[in-house]
Amino acid sequence: MTTNGQQEILLNVSGLKMYFPITQGIIFQRHVGDIKAVDGLNFFIRKGETLGLVGESGCGKSTTGRAILQLYRPTAGTVEFKGVELTSLKGESLRRMRRHMQMIFQDPYASLNPRMTVGSIVGEPLEVHNIATGKEKRERVRELLHIVGLNPYFINRYPHEFSGGQRQRIGVARALAVQPDFIVCDEPISALDVSIQAQVINLLEDLQERFGLTYLFIAHDLAVVRHISDRIAVMYLGKIVELTDRKTLYEQPLHPYTQALLSAVPIPDPRKELEREKHRVILEGDVPSPAHPPKGCNFCTRCPAKERALKETGINCDEVEPEFKEIAPDHWVACHLYN
Repeated sequence: MTTNGQQEILLNVSGLKMYFPITQGIIFQRHVGDIKAVDGLNFFIRKGETLGLVGESGCGKSTTGRAILQLYRPTAGTVEFKGVELTSLKGESLRRMRRHMQMIFQDPYASLNPRMTVGSIVGEPLEVHNIATGKEKRERVRELLHIVGLNPYFINRYPHEFSGGQRQRIGVARALAVQPDFIVCDEPISALDVSIQAQVINLLEDLQERFGLTYLFIAHDLAVVRHISDRIAVMYLGKIVELTDRKTLYEQPLHPYTQALLSAVPIPDPRKELEREKHRVILEGDVPSPAHPPKGCNFCTRCPAKERALKETGINCDEVEPEFKEIAPDHWVACHLYN
């Protein structure tokens, strides 16, 4: 994959697959199939930008983020970060690279150890990577808490003494501790109240501008993704079906699934909402199991444009998988209608 922009590519993902084995038997377990959580992703992220990754629950968004950071070791494919192939790294080499990549987890209640103080939680990465110890570490932790909008004197408190929004800020401070270049934001606001969501989003934007961070922002809220992202990738059943800049995606969505997603976003103006009701795309049926995805296009079982594609192109979407290709500058789509 090549980019038409002049910005440096920080992360390049090619053919990424993450399969989870299905086994049978109690003593002698047999491998009988795979859950294809992520099934052949190709994309890049430029330095300093935010790539939004959207899709419905269970489509493989969080698994993608974890596979990129090697928290899950990918089944196949390559993940190149700053020119280094991560999937081949092990042990100390991988640990050193982890300093440059961090993650903000979805649930601020589950991602913080309740037995550790805030100072220990935020300071742990500093010790693991031999960045600071003792008084220096304590001062750095106070500085980090101040950066994310928390009282530096809360250093000896425990996670249960904080609200959800404050806990997520602690998670952000922990991610920032090692001064990373790249952060995977795994639905960092989905567990928070709406009023707190805006504060955390603004904090992430301020930190990106201040420290030159690069984000992979995973979410299912299309309005939030539109606000924070430079480019957006739409995911369905383990595959990216469309990827382009946010303006193009919202004004000229091409893939039938993207069109269906955007047609479901509520509009505050009742007159516009009433007008749009006439053009709303309602998908029928359920998402297929990732253990048994369709033979051709993953979206073929629910696609309202399948018959049109057969008539215009002569290609049967049930049998032939579409290629994920660039049909316009910086606009990739996986659909036979455009290939």
